[in-house]
Amino acid sequence: MIKSIDHMELIVCDVDAHVNFFKQLGFNVLMHTSHHGGSAELQLPGDNQPIIEIHEATGEEVIGINHIALKVDDAAKTHSELSENGVSFTRGPKLIEVTGRTTVEMRDPDGWRIQLVDAERKTPVSD
Repeated sequence: MIKSIDHMELIVCDVDAHVNFFKQLGFNVLMHTSHHGGSAELQLPGDNQPIIEIHEATGEEVIGINHIALKVDDAAKTHSELSENGVSFTRGPKLIEVTGRTTVEMRDPDGWRIQLVDAERKTPVSD
């Protein structure tokens, strides 16, 4: 069952410039990682605020929104249940070690990437 929006990932030209911008708007920096060649996660203060994940454009990526992630209790279980109901996925459950989260990915009817992510964060593996 989908609980809420977990995060939105933005692809940008300069992670540090965006981190500083969002900090000026009142966001707190949750973490910096080497995920995607260097990324940051930020969140507004308060309960149940979605996370903004930022990483620099690499390869063929373009500037803009990369994906929207929806929070679920258990990504692997939700993947299994939705698969049984005919939902197609582009990637099955995968633990992203540097964030401590299991995710699955799919595309909406227009091709936008949607991610399901475990609500519980495990201890990330240091990078």
